[in-house]
Amino acid sequence: MKDTLKHRGMRNKLAEIVEAKGITDKKVLEAIKTIPRHLFLDSGFEDHAYQDKAFPIGADQTISQPYTVAFQTELLQVKPNDKILEIGTGSGYQTAVLLHLKAKVYTIERQQELFKKTKLFFAKMGYRPKKMIFGDGYKGLPEDAPFDGIIVTAGAPEVPKALMSQLKVGGRLVIPVGENEQVMTLFVRKSEKEFEKRELGAFRFVPLLEDKN
Repeated sequence: MKDTLKHRGMRNKLAEIVEAKGITDKKVLEAIKTIPRHLFLDSGFEDHAYQDKAFPIGADQTISQPYTVAFQTELLQVKPNDKILEIGTGSGYQTAVLLHLKAKVYTIERQQELFKKTKLFFAKMGYRPKKMIFGDGYKGLPEDAPFDGIIVTAGAPEVPKALMSQLKVGGRLVIPVGENEQVMTLFVRKSEKEFEKRELGAFRFVPLLEDKN
């Protein structure tokens, strides 16, 4: 599959839709306009790539809705060279958005077939996260902590303590919390002991699974 002018036009439209839904961060919108989302899906589903909806990608996982990706990314407030931990690499689309924002991305995927597929895809596309790891996202990545930002791309029944502890003071954790429906939740670490918490509306994600490989 190639990236054509037609695809670019569709991306510009998608960015407009996402902006109309309330995304204001110009860099995030630029990422939506730039990243060839259709390449992250199997070629038969190309038509779905630039609709603002989630789509299945195999292993019972989905590529998140572009608006959701933009919303979570905007909450992170990524600055160049920020260390960002991503829990749930999935198709790699969210990873690509973070890389576009010049973050140093550490990403964890617990579905082996997805991990292998996305790793090959990154190599082919020239996307270079700092680390791409096959493992349990609940545990985070203590050896590379602390992080400026942590983004969780699956619904968590509760907030993993390990992730809270791996956040820098001033750092931001964006996580959808809940069983069947999730509330997008932002934690900002104010000090060693203190976190500010904001709840930002209901979303639906595939579940974040613990210790199941």
